[in-house]
Amino acid sequence: MSAANLVVAEDDSFLQSDIVQDMIKQLRAIDTYDTYDGWSAARIIDPIVLTKERKKAIPVIGDPDEITIARLKAYYNSLATLIEKKTGLMAAPMVHISHEGFGRALIMVGKLIVVDKILRDTHRFGFASLEDLVEKSDKVIEKALGLIEKYNAAATD
Repeated sequence: MSAANLVVAEDDSFLQSDIVQDMIKQLRAIDTYDTYDGWSAARIIDPIVLTKERKKAIPVIGDPDEITIARLKAYYNSLATLIEKKTGLMAAPMVHISHEGFGRALIMVGKLIVVDKILRDTHRFGFASLEDLVEKSDKVIEKALGLIEKYNAAATD
């Protein structure tokens, strides 16, 4: 992907958000062939931004490729990492996806499920913008923190 095709600007303020920074760490960690070596943060995170044009180019029905699944898992790993940082309690993500792209993502803290998301059409996984990614992630994290506070006994078990 050339720099001309990128939709995330190098100076996008959302690149400094916790979720984006953690996702970049997660994506670099799974890059066993050093593909991202020398790439900017904007270039690494860019494929997760699905503009209307990008989304239109993806068929409505399709199976997810390994790279898309890796991005999806990096997202839930990042959510779990941020929940863990904010609570001091271990958060464990679990993602199960069939070869057709259907499944479920859970994040558990102790015996408490704090995130439960049914996954559909994972071959089209992405966000409209980095701002959308940050907003949706913040909502998920805030809801998880509320559940941990409310059901602390289950979370600390």
